[in-house]
Amino acid sequence: MSQQVEEKQSLFPQLHKNEKLLTERLGIGTSYDVGIRKLNILGKEIQIYYVNGLSNDQYVIEILRELMLLESRGREVHDVQKAIENHLTHVQVEYKDTFEDCITELLSGLAVILMEGKAEAFIVDVRNYPGRGPEEPDTEKVVRGARDGYTENIVENTALTRRRIRDPNLRNEMLRIGTRSQTDVCLSYIDGIADPALVEIVRKELESINIDGLSMADKVVEEYIVKQGNNPFPLVRYTERPDVAATHLLEGHVVVIVDASPSVIITPTTMFHHVQHAEEYRQAPAIGTFFRWVRFLGILAGVFLVPLWLLMVLSPEMLPEMLDYIGPDNGDQNVPIFAQILIAEFGIELLRMAAIHTPSPLATALGLVAALLIGEIAIEVGLFTAEVILYIAAGAVGLFATPSYELGVALKISRLVLIVLVFLFEGPGFIIGTTIIFLLVCAIRSLNKPYLWPFLPFAPKEFWQIIVRTTVPTLRFRPKIVDPQDPIKQS
Repeated sequence: MSQQVEEKQSLFPQLHKNEKLLTERLGIGTSYDVGIRKLNILGKEIQIYYVNGLSNDQYVIEILRELMLLESRGREVHDVQKAIENHLTHVQVEYKDTFEDCITELLSGLAVILMEGKAEAFIVDVRNYPGRGPEEPDTEKVVRGARDGYTENIVENTALTRRRIRDPNLRNEMLRIGTRSQTDVCLSYIDGIADPALVEIVRKELESINIDGLSMADKVVEEYIVKQGNNPFPLVRYTERPDVAATHLLEGHVVVIVDASPSVIITPTTMFHHVQHAEEYRQAPAIGTFFRWVRFLGILAGVFLVPLWLLMVLSPEMLPEMLDYIGPDNGDQNVPIFAQILIAEFGIELLRMAAIHTPSPLATALGLVAALLIGEIAIEVGLFTAEVILYIAAGAVGLFATPSYELGVALKISRLVLIVLVFLFEGPGFIIGTTIIFLLVCAIRSLNKPYLWPFLPFAPKEFWQIIVRTTVPTLRFRPKIVDPQDPIKQS
């Protein structure tokens, strides 16, 4: 955890001093959610601090009941602290001796128990974070397969991963980031598979984060880890599916889980990680290969279809005779084609954002407005030609088929750049624009890993696995891109 270096203040043996300082620091009496319960056990005053909403009330009540029973038995006790510890009915009990540690644990949902005459506190894990159940994520649905997904609860998320990987070498290192938010961040990897140098790089990047809070959770962490800058292409992969995260862990990747976010970060990744989907591995290899090819063709169409069509319209002499029907008639154009394309691109992006912010009961009405008013009537009044709507819609569908939302947006920006260059320079603009985009993507490196691997640098076996969804029994080796310590997956 990275924060300003300051000396931590130790707890006092005098309970009233501890209570005074904690009341000032936590605003007890002002903040309704910080609770305190005082007891007298075996001649010692006990104070239990907890946070309503983050602590499980039943756990706290059970602890109170056990301590009261200890008092009512009337037995002679020589070590009161040991007796209280033995009657804390919970599997996880720790000691803390500073105010900063106690406050951090308390605001994380744990209970803090202070006792008169002792300069240390019991920390009992009674967390019960509010949240939803592990439902299937909307963006990564499959026809067949697991229906559970990550939630905003980091404890549940690590458990969902552990359920699929019962390897004692699975490591879940917990860090706290944010000088004020103290957000829990879990670094997950399999010791003996993941590259220790890679794990150390990610760990150092996490520990070096010096910010007051992670208001946007995983996205803030991503920007610190990979230093993306102005590059629109995603350098890490997000997933809300535990089976996808478990698969990458077994390959040697490192996973970062941030509390209060249902998405986990997988790193390092290449561009081809972002175009794979769990559905491909839930079907037969031939069906998975078919799905993959359709997706690749859709992505290519989403990027190049509209710029190529515009090029054919602006340079009709480039069209072969068999395709001379492509392009609108001159008499049908009330608005220049380039302007139509830009307006349509803007309109589709506006509709996409409107769909995100539209309540579900109104989604059908939004679809009717888009189809009837914006589409059909716009053609009838001459604002758009039918071909513009056709190719813009086909390109949009191709990018919507991209499993990674972040990659889809980056490809759309690339398409807009190509459209502008084609309008300005026609054929040379398309060639130069495509070349520049390709070279820029080639230059991208995520945690010093080439972004277009295994295409560049070329690795024949791994590239074949990108083109064709091979059967699992033939996958003997883990991907070389992550430098796994144990490269053999199965004998």
